[in-house]
Amino acid sequence: MSYANGKYAFGYCDRTGFRYKLRDMVEQYEGGRPTGIRVGRDVVDRDQPQLQLGRFNTNDPEALRNARPDSTLAESRRVYAWDPIGGGNSALGSRTVGLTMHGQVGKLKVSTG
Repeated sequence: MSYANGKYAFGYCDRTGFRYKLRDMVEQYEGGRPTGIRVGRDVVDRDQPQLQLGRFNTNDPEALRNARPDSTLAESRRVYAWDPIGGGNSALGSRTVGLTMHGQVGKLKVSTG
């Protein structure tokens, strides 16, 4: 079957109901498949690669073969400070000044008057 060329034809967007030239309307795709609706070029939703599960390789192994646990657990949990200006951990003569760090969790109420 042959169709007219539709040089001056117009159609209505299935999403917004706005009138467009028929040649300016495009098919809407979801998951790489056409949905059957035609929309204007300015309101078309591009097909998101994040929603196309299985199409792209998402293999990201994190486990290690023959892994060994950390034998220096206490040392790995210690918190060290670094002060490039020389206030806390700088070496003063023959002695080293250590930096004591404290942390707290709580609530703070701020009011402006």
